[in-house]
Amino acid sequence: MLVTPLAAQGSGDIVTVVKVTGENWFTRMEEGVQAYGQDNEDVTTRQVGPARADAAQQAAIVQDLIAQGVGAIAIVPMDPSSLEGVLRRAQQRGIKVITHEADTLQNTEVDLEAFDNTAFGAHFNEQLATCMGGQGKWTSFVGSLGSLTHVQWADGGAENAEKHPEMELVSPKNESFNDANRAYDLAKEILRAHPDIKGFQGGSAIDVIGIGRAVEEAGLADQTCVIGLGLPKDSGPYLETGAIDSIAFWDPKDAGYVMNILAHKVLKGEVITDGMDLGVAGYDNVSVTDGPGDGIIVRGQAWVDVTKDNYKDYPF
Repeated sequence: MLVTPLAAQGSGDIVTVVKVTGENWFTRMEEGVQAYGQDNEDVTTRQVGPARADAAQQAAIVQDLIAQGVGAIAIVPMDPSSLEGVLRRAQQRGIKVITHEADTLQNTEVDLEAFDNTAFGAHFNEQLATCMGGQGKWTSFVGSLGSLTHVQWADGGAENAEKHPEMELVSPKNESFNDANRAYDLAKEILRAHPDIKGFQGGSAIDVIGIGRAVEEAGLADQTCVIGLGLPKDSGPYLETGAIDSIAFWDPKDAGYVMNILAHKVLKGEVITDGMDLGVAGYDNVSVTDGPGDGIIVRGQAWVDVTKDNYKDYPF
């Protein structure tokens, strides 16, 4: 499959817009954004984001970037559907739009996915099933019900759990709004409501931190399985105690770098092809498919599993 983007328009300024500034996940992503700019002198790169995870604040940032006339916007949407209008306005002004974790968005030239999202959620859940011995109550967390990929992971997990009839899903898709303290409070509520619960599947990168804290305080590290998205440094203390059993992630630094690769290619009018090697591990044989709009979806194979035994191998 070949896709030829429109001829380059606008400046060589690529701005990455993240869900929230200050969260370690997006601090790590900024390393990739900055590195791409350092490696490519013909383009400038920077990262911005709201002070709290809020789709309306993201939309306001995009409006400001439209007014500035930047060349490309690479965005990780908090709520993809709510940004369709503002991203369409960006495209109408000749600004190239690259998205990440948003494979249902229509107003994008390229959406980047680190992997197949349903398969990732099923992978989490199969690990959870193994840890739980294939039976007992479990629940799932998401950053928000508007966070598309988190919902896809939760749904992929629920679908996988159907293979284990003795597993019972309770209180699914708890919304943490990317806040570890909220995840902690929600986990405590669930432990009170379901004292026999055995499994938690986290969606946001900080969910497992809040859940792990609640499990540890309840003295249930040995009786409860906690598995989900996370970063090694954040999750390490709870991996050590067993309050978190395992995490998986894709390196946000690499995702930031690859988003900017794609934005730069679109700005230059280059062809993006199925099977292309983008020069970054996990994105060296990407699949390219049609998106729901006029753009394409680029998928890598970039997830990494981490436990107590190997989390120190990843310095972020």
